[in-house]
Order: sequence, then C-alpha cells, then structure tokens
Amino acid sequence: MFNKINISPGKQKLIVYIVLTVVTFAVFWQVSQYGFVNFDDPVYVIYNSHIQSGLSLAGLRWAFCTTYAEFWHPLTWFSLMLDYQFYGLNAGGYHLTNLILHILSTLLLFWLFNRMTGAIWPSAFVAAFFALHPLHVESVAWIAERKDVLSAFLGMLTLCFYVYYTEKPVIKRYLPVVFCFVLALMSKPMVVTLPVIMILLDYWPLGRFQQQGITSAAKSVMPDSKNKEKRKRNPKDSPKDQRLKNISLFSDRKLPKTWIARIIPLWQLLEKTPFFILSAIFSIIAIYAQYNPYGKHLPLSFRFANAPVYFVLYLEKTFMPYNLAVYYTFPGQLPIWQVLVSTLLVLVISVAAFAAVKRFPYLFVGWLWYVVTLLPVIKIVEGVYDAMADRYHYLPSVGIAIGLVWGIPLLFKHEDTRKKILFPAGIAFIAILAVLSWQQCRYWENSKALFTHALQAKNNNYMVHNCLGIVLFDEGRMQEALDHYNEAIRLKPDNTDAYFNKGNVYAKRGDYQRAFENYNEAIRLKPDNAAAYNNRGKIFENLSEYERAIGDYNEAIRLKPDNILAYYNRGNVYDKLGRYQLAIENYNEAIRLKPDNAAAYCNKGMTYARIGLYQNAIEDFNNAIRLEQDYADAYNGRGIVYLMQGNKEPGCRDAQKACELGNCKALELAKGREDCL
Repeated sequence: MFNKINISPGKQKLIVYIVLTVVTFAVFWQVSQYGFVNFDDPVYVIYNSHIQSGLSLAGLRWAFCTTYAEFWHPLTWFSLMLDYQFYGLNAGGYHLTNLILHILSTLLLFWLFNRMTGAIWPSAFVAAFFALHPLHVESVAWIAERKDVLSAFLGMLTLCFYVYYTEKPVIKRYLPVVFCFVLALMSKPMVVTLPVIMILLDYWPLGRFQQQGITSAAKSVMPDSKNKEKRKRNPKDSPKDQRLKNISLFSDRKLPKTWIARIIPLWQLLEKTPFFILSAIFSIIAIYAQYNPYGKHLPLSFRFANAPVYFVLYLEKTFMPYNLAVYYTFPGQLPIWQVLVSTLLVLVISVAAFAAVKRFPYLFVGWLWYVVTLLPVIKIVEGVYDAMADRYHYLPSVGIAIGLVWGIPLLFKHEDTRKKILFPAGIAFIAILAVLSWQQCRYWENSKALFTHALQAKNNNYMVHNCLGIVLFDEGRMQEALDHYNEAIRLKPDNTDAYFNKGNVYAKRGDYQRAFENYNEAIRLKPDNAAAYNNRGKIFENLSEYERAIGDYNEAIRLKPDNILAYYNRGNVYDKLGRYQLAIENYNEAIRLKPDNAAAYCNKGMTYARIGLYQNAIEDFNNAIRLEQDYADAYNGRGIVYLMQGNKEPGCRDAQKACELGNCKALELAKGREDCL
C-alpha cells in the first residue's frame, strides 16, 4: 500500500513513533488551554469532595465502594485524585493527562499491529486513524471522559502483553495480561469485549488457529529426543514463528475434534476463561451501577430496532464526521424503512465478511472488531440515556481501520498502482482527519461554545438546551436561561433537570411560589433528587420555616450522604434556632467532606463566638482566611471576637480590613464603642 522507503525498519518505526506523537500533540494541544465544561465535569471534579481530598485512604475506600456517577470505576477516580494533587482545579492539567493517555494508546496500537503483522506503514495508518479521527475529540477533550482514555490505554496494554504472551505462552507472561485487563475494567467496563478481540487476533494476524500451528504446539510438548532440538527457540525466529511453535500453555497433546473445536479450539476457550469470567462480573456490576428505578425504561423491541440503525450511523459518521454533538437524543420513533435498510446493510456486510473469512481474514476480523466492541453501548442493554455518543466510537474505530488498510489494496491488482496511489491517498486522508479534529477541538473551549455548536448540529436536543440554560444562568441572563429550560421541557416533558433549573431561576428572582412548583415537579419526576430537596429547603429557610427546611435537608442528606451543601445549610438553620451544638456538628461534617470549605469554617467560628468559645472561634476564622484571603465575613467575625476579648489593636485591624472588603459591621460596632477611633 505504501511506497518503499529506503530506510532500515528500525528507523522507519522510530519515525512513525515520533510523527504520531508530534502530530497528535499538535492537533490536540489546544485543549490544555481550556477549562471545565458544565456537563459531568462538576460531578467528576469541580463539586466532588472526594476527588478534592486528594489521594488518601478514605478516598481510595470511597473509590472502591461507590457507584457515584452511575459507574464503578475506581481507577478512574484514582487518576482524577492524582491530578488534583498536582493541578488542584486547574483544568489544563486534567486535559493534558487525557492527551498523554491518548498518545500512549496510539503508540501502543502501532506497536501492537506492527508486532503482529510486521507491516510498518499499514500499522501506522491504523494508529493514525485512531489518533486523529474527529469522533475521538470528545474522549480526549472532555475531562469527565478520563475513563475512556484510561481504559483504552490499559486495554491496548492488555493486548500488547497478550501478543507478547503468545510468542512464548508461559504463566509469567500470562499473568500481566490478566492484571492489565482487570485494571482496564476498573477504568471503564466497555473493555469487557477484549477476550473476544483476543480470539479474533488469534485467528488473524497471529495465525494461532492454523493447523500447522496446532500441530507444532502438540509436538513441542512431546518429550522425545527427536523433538528436543525443535523445542528450542531460535533467537532469529520472527514473533510469528515463535507463536506458531508455542500455541498456548493451555494446549493439549491430543486436541478433541468436536464441532466447537473446529470453530474455536478448546484450548482457546480454556485460555480465555479467566477473561470471560472477569468480563461477566464487571458487566453485572456495570448494569447494577447504571440501574435507575425512577428512570424511563425503553421497550426491548425499540432497543433492538435501534441497534442496526446506530451501527450504520456510526459507520456513516466514521466516513462523514459532520454535525458532531456532545449529546444525541433518542428519536421519538424510527421510520420502519430505516430500520429495515439498516438491518439489511448490517446483515449483508456480516455475511460478506464471513464468506471472505479464509481468503481475506482481515476483513472478517476488522468487521467483527467493530461490531463486538460497539455492542456494549448500542443500547440493547439500557444504561445512560444518550442514544449514541462520539466517544463510543473510540475502540470500535480500530476495526474499521483494519478493514480499510488491508482491504482497500485488494481493489488494485498491480503493485505499482498501489504504490503510486495508496500511499499519498492515505497521507491525504489522515491529513483531512487531523484538520477536522483540530476544528472539533475548538468547540470544547468552554461550555457556551460546546452547547451552542451542539444546538447548531442538532436543534431538537433537550439535554443541550438545559445545559446551555445553566451557562446563561451563571452569566446572569435569567430570561434567556428560562427560555432554554422551557424548550427542554417542551421537547421532553418529564425533564426533571429542566424543572429543577427553572426552580433555581425563580428562587434567584425571589419568586418562591413558582420555585416551589418547579422543585416539587422535579421531585415528583425523580423522587431521589437530593439537590431539589436541598434547594427547596433553602427557600423554607429564607421564609423562616425552619422545621420544614430541616426536613428537606434531612431528606437531601439521606438520599446523598456526602451532600456538603445540605450539611452546611442545616448547620445554618440550627444556628438560627439556637441549637448551637447541632450547628457545629453539621459544619464539622461539611468540613470533613470538603476540607477547604471556608464558609463552613467561618460560620462555625460565628457559632463558637455566640456561645463564648472565643479561642475556638478565632481558630476557625483563621482557617477561613487561610483558605480565602479576602474573606470579608471571616475578618469581620474575627475582629468582633478580638474586640469582645478586649484586644483592640488586632480587632480594629480586622474590622478595618473587613470594611475594605465590603463588610463594615465590626468597624461600626467598634466606633460605636469608641474602640477604634
């Protein structure tokens, strides 16, 4: 497919590694200058107290025990905790980690196919296709998708160790494969299909199904003297030769000739059994983590009808990556012709791939790689509520690349024609992908750019309307935010998030009756909506209905035991009711969950001051000021405590500082008492 280059293979490989790294880095580097987006990033990092506690025993215990954000992926949480240790809330560091993982996955993918096939430039094309496809921007540019790039990196590492194991099937090479597979599963369960991918690679390009290889394996374990020399590995043997001499540590001298052994040798099934068991366990965990008893469940018939349509849509976006959006909604109803045509197309391609399995095994393997790795996210099994997602293309794209790079040369009979056409065509194709990816990255600059583009790509998108409303709310553009929330509800009448956000707009305006109505509707649609209970409790607090406020805060904490804001708010209510010990306990819990909670320290200091524990109060005010150096209320509170103790100099200094920052209560008090003249 590619022109012959008069450079040694070793140098060619080095060039490929360097070019893949530099080009991928150049295309994606811009994301390291971007911030967080308000779609899942707050859940994963910005408002996640466990991540912001950094690496700790408590954090590790939480990561292993939680199904927070509808996933069990402790390794993903570990990586985000580690990033917080280095970067705090500087989003650029998280983006850079994602990019590094993506580049490493690309390099491992090149190593993998070059090691298996010995074909440098076809393997380079597969890696470049994976690295630079616009559909993969989402996985790299979205901090909340750390699970995607991390699991892909560990999945590639698993396959690399597997190929290394096949060259000499011994237990010490087998164990790293299992270990890396477990780590990959602990990052994201989408890699549950890797055992099937291993079997496909055994068929092609590893050639471990060949009768010659099976015979060699059987002979290699025979202890006769004639075969003693044959059992010794020649250091000059290629990796493929070594694999053919050593099929598997699970192979037997006499392989049973059953019907299943003709399809998949039994030693293959034995060899992959631990991986299939792990996949089954993690699949069950994933289904449990994503189960929502209050969610709207789609009929199984609808999901099966959707599957072939989305198989085809992903294929379409592979070759025409247009109108890419951060979220795709399910259509109300698919036209029957679209379901039938898509089903027919998938069947035709599948039959053709099976028919060509002996002559063109790479077409068979490439198509099955695509289908198998896409199956977990094709929505036959219900999970999250998006119909499809660009990030789901991340691993399946490798199968399409295999079919392209080894299949397209079949269209050209003459070697000279291949050399003259395919190499420059391949370079041009990859260059186009790079430009499109660079452009797609720009939409991830901030939340507003991301959601505005998503609406342009797909107008009737209730989720994006809701997210853009949040951006406008934060900018103080209340009516525009309200318009987007109303549109989200029009498109999806049971949209609990939009009702909740409408409640926030009305609460901000002081229209408490309408705020109540929307929070109540959000709770009716989603009875476990802890945030709605908390915000409704805040309105009760503002209306001085303290017992009802406490009731809502209690429910918010019951539904979400690590609800920092509910503990803080409940502490404020107890303080207003004069139940100071309970107030202090709630502030302490808010601080335990978020050690840099300056507001909780400040309010706890004020509570201590009210009960005359001045030294405790000063310590809390000190902590609040340490965390937030321009905290007017903390200076004001500490100034009052100093003045009450008769310490006029530090009291007046703090009162003056608080007044400069906007809170002059302590200074007015001091002047009234003639403490500060």
